[in-house]
Amino acid sequence: MNRIQKLFSSKSKKIIPFITAGFPTKEATKNMVLAFEESGASMIELGMPYSDPLADGLVIQKASDIALKNGVNLGWIIDTVREIRLESQIPIILMGYFNPILSYGLERFIKDCSEAGVDGFILPDLPPEEASEYVFLCEEYNLSSIFLVAPNTSNERIQKVSELAKDLIYCVSILGITGGSVSTEDNVESYLKRVKDNSSCSFVVGFGIDCQEKVDWINQHSDGAVIGSHFIKNLMDCETSFDCIRKTKELMQNLV
Repeated sequence: MNRIQKLFSSKSKKIIPFITAGFPTKEATKNMVLAFEESGASMIELGMPYSDPLADGLVIQKASDIALKNGVNLGWIIDTVREIRLESQIPIILMGYFNPILSYGLERFIKDCSEAGVDGFILPDLPPEEASEYVFLCEEYNLSSIFLVAPNTSNERIQKVSELAKDLIYCVSILGITGGSVSTEDNVESYLKRVKDNSSCSFVVGFGIDCQEKVDWINQHSDGAVIGSHFIKNLMDCETSFDCIRKTKELMQNLV
């Protein structure tokens, strides 16, 4: 049983922060992950910055641009996870796009991530129909391949995606990019009920979650809430690791 399987084997309120690796500084990343864990995070999504992040809104696009200018690449991210593992066993997912992984080498990337202590991946631009080699390698190295569904995903496709993912799927709460607003109205509840009824694995919800009320509501209707743009936006002006740690803890206190 890997760390993700263990985490979702029991029902509890789960807050899953997303931060861009190397933002706002490279030095802050490890300390922010540890601060999130100390403040109650259940799992971490670590963004792999990319120059053309098609699923991301302006806030995360800006964070990716800053991280790339800071010299972040896949090798550095893998090394950073390895450093985190010296102090923490919190589940860590890498979220990003497929082109840099192809450049790195798919099997080399998954092997290196496994050895460093990564637990799984979310790749929004890799459709399930083209992911057979990727899924095979993830299974070989005991990593979770996490696929996305959206409000317009059919029941049949939800079933197929969950069967392919096996451990966890990611529900996009809105038709749009990160940073949009999600409500807790009937249409969202109906969508999440469809996912629950048609999924054979656990599922978390992300995009547009920015307050305790939404975190609590999402946890009532799924297995966890992912918060990204809210954190990134509020960390944008932090200049030192100390500032990042202080702000991280402050933001988490308003969500737990």
